[in-house]
Amino acid sequence: MMKSTPKGFTLIETLVTIIIFGLLMGVVSGFIVMLYRTQSYTWQQSIAIDEARKGIETMVREIRGARTGDDGSYPIVLAEDKEFIFYSDIDNDGKTERVRYFLGTVNSGSQTQECQTSVKGGSCSVNFSNFLKGTLTSAQVKISVDGDFGQNKEYADIYADGNYLGQICKTGCYDCSGTWQGTQTFDVKNFASDNNISFLADATSDVDPQCPHSMKAKFEFSWTEDLGGIAHEFKKGVINPVTGPGGKISYPSDQEEITILSSYIRNTPPIFHYFDQNGNELLDLPARLKDTKAMEVYLVVNVNPNRPPQDFELRSAVQLRNLKDE
Repeated sequence: MMKSTPKGFTLIETLVTIIIFGLLMGVVSGFIVMLYRTQSYTWQQSIAIDEARKGIETMVREIRGARTGDDGSYPIVLAEDKEFIFYSDIDNDGKTERVRYFLGTVNSGSQTQECQTSVKGGSCSVNFSNFLKGTLTSAQVKISVDGDFGQNKEYADIYADGNYLGQICKTGCYDCSGTWQGTQTFDVKNFASDNNISFLADATSDVDPQCPHSMKAKFEFSWTEDLGGIAHEFKKGVINPVTGPGGKISYPSDQEEITILSSYIRNTPPIFHYFDQNGNELLDLPARLKDTKAMEVYLVVNVNPNRPPQDFELRSAVQLRNLKDE
């Protein structure tokens, strides 16, 4: 009786085996890739949250120490929903830095112009134009005067593009003081969105040219704008004080050093909330500059909003210790 000879795999059996093996390897590889991506995303989210947490801790500490600038400027420069500029000694070197925290490509700018009149009851004006590079988000003007303003009938009416804003030096000013006085800040966003704005200071008929001018006016115009582009980078800008001729201190805007604190901040709500001494939230921009005593910082962190986990929220309250009793 003859023994049968063992047969190997047929070509079809071999092809089926290869296909099945390939399918199994594809499933396993897909699972490994999915697991890797999930773990990688979770790791990225964890890193982003940790960066944001460290950033908010540093920010709160620096805001708590906000103080008058070395050039005599008020501690708060700008108080926007997603941008805050202030003065603080952030490196404990005895010098006060100008610090800016902001989201995305928010840009800030400021220009100052002065005018004067030597006519009894005269007026003077200034104009700002071509200051925008993007979309205007806010604009303010801080106005101060000097001259014959020692009586309640001696004051100046202020206009923006022909629209009445208010009065300067109705009370609390002095004749020929030689210093800027009666300072007030006005919200002028509605007039500045066309990239051009004019201001007029109109003195009453009782303001005489005895100083020898009758009135000098200073207009400090500032604005913020959205330049578009990367909207999720939370940044920090620092300007160190510079001592110029005669010991005059300044903060040159072209020397601002900017660092990115996080690339995954997803705030639609405001980052900064401002409160007065009674705990009332301040919504009016000029009021934020003079009445802010405490703040809340709020950050929303997410590496990719289109997949889980959900947004991670960070909140922190801070008291501005040098403004608490003002």
